[in-house]
Amino acid sequence: MATHWTLGGDAADPHRLAAFWALALGYVPEPGHDDPEGASIVDPDGLRPAIGFLRVPEPKSSKNRFHIDIRVAGEPPWDWGTRAEQIRAKVAQLEEAGATKVREEVYADERGSVLGHVVMLDPEGNEFCVA
Repeated sequence: MATHWTLGGDAADPHRLAAFWALALGYVPEPGHDDPEGASIVDPDGLRPAIGFLRVPEPKSSKNRFHIDIRVAGEPPWDWGTRAEQIRAKVAQLEEAGATKVREEVYADERGSVLGHVVMLDPEGNEFCVA
């Protein structure tokens, strides 16, 4: 049996970061979690782990060694044309919510060049990918 777990992260503004990631992942604020120094979001279907954010005084100082990848296109096999549209639509939504697009990664194979994933920064500069 798998162990239940929560992903935790440091934040300058935990409620802003929680709101961003709730939008990005389709999560909601955790019921009963009302803390000015922290925020928690949960999968409304109760299937995926909770994510908590704790206020810390120091700023982000280096590249993440662990990050979230958002897989809007689901699991393979993919329709590569539709997949690129789904990725770009999610990237646009996240930019409107405060994320920054860093770069697009293109894969080349027998189909030619296709959009693989987009590297982004959340509102506090944490790297993540949209695929």
